[in-house]
Amino acid sequence: QAQLMESGGGLVQPGGSLRLSCVASGFSLNAMGWYRQAPGKQRELVAAISSGGSPTIMDPVNGRFTISRDSAKNTAYLDMKNLKPEDTAVYYCKTRSGPEVWGQGTQVTVST
Repeated sequence: QAQLMESGGGLVQPGGSLRLSCVASGFSLNAMGWYRQAPGKQRELVAAISSGGSPTIMDPVNGRFTISRDSAKNTAYLDMKNLKPEDTAVYYCKTRSGPEVWGQGTQVTVST
């Protein structure tokens, strides 16, 4: 059964950093994306990585977030720095090739 599992969320102060991980099981992780959903808002794409490893970072987080993938570990990462309160959301990973698979989400809260 194809599954994605996120981890690494938590409470961090403004200006802090976090690394989110997305581990795939039951299939090989290729093109994928990180999404987030804040309370009362629609889910939005944050960053994506193609099958060839090319990253796309959306404007609200450009320069602060980095996406990467380790094929040997079948894992993708979202490195977040200089976090802001408006980054508070549940973060999800999702496949962007092959069958659509969503993770369960991990909460990121940026607050003093």
